[in-house]
Amino acid sequence: MAIEDRRVRERAARRQLITTTARALAEQEGWDAVTTRRLSTEIEYSQPVLYKHFSGMEEIVASVAVQGFCELADALASARSRAVDGLDAVARVANAFIGFADHHPVLFDAMFIRPTTLRFAAADTPAELTAAFDELRAAVDLIAGGRDSDTLAEVLWAGLHGMVTLDRSGRLRPDHRAARMDLLIAGIVAAE
Repeated sequence: MAIEDRRVRERAARRQLITTTARALAEQEGWDAVTTRRLSTEIEYSQPVLYKHFSGMEEIVASVAVQGFCELADALASARSRAVDGLDAVARVANAFIGFADHHPVLFDAMFIRPTTLRFAAADTPAELTAAFDELRAAVDLIAGGRDSDTLAEVLWAGLHGMVTLDRSGRLRPDHRAARMDLLIAGIVAAE
């Protein structure tokens, strides 16, 4: 059993090395620089070894995205834990989401923009994705009243994602970012 345990650990270590290297390359040079050929060169393993761990680039990006969702969940939980009330909780998690996207644009792309094998809101959704959404929902729960917290959290998630995406592409007025955030939060918090 010890040999099999070692093999499992080595396989997990190689998978992590591929994921870490893909993320580092993307952060340094952008996602277009991340190819299986480039990864195999960087980690000094053949391309067939990569394909033993991942079916292709979408699965590699998904592995990076899962790490990102774990980090996002931590950032949202930290923001929510400092809140004094429901309004403050929603504002803090909303701002933490925007801050995360601003500070980790390549990771945000892996999580939300690039094609991956990840499925959201499904039975096989990875726990890390669910944990990030659960943090948004936990903040919204504090102000939901009789409204459906899941739907409110989805609207908040979609609004934040849209603002990040439109901001990054220069399609929104940069000097009105705070006003947009205030309107989004007010809409989520507003009574039925």
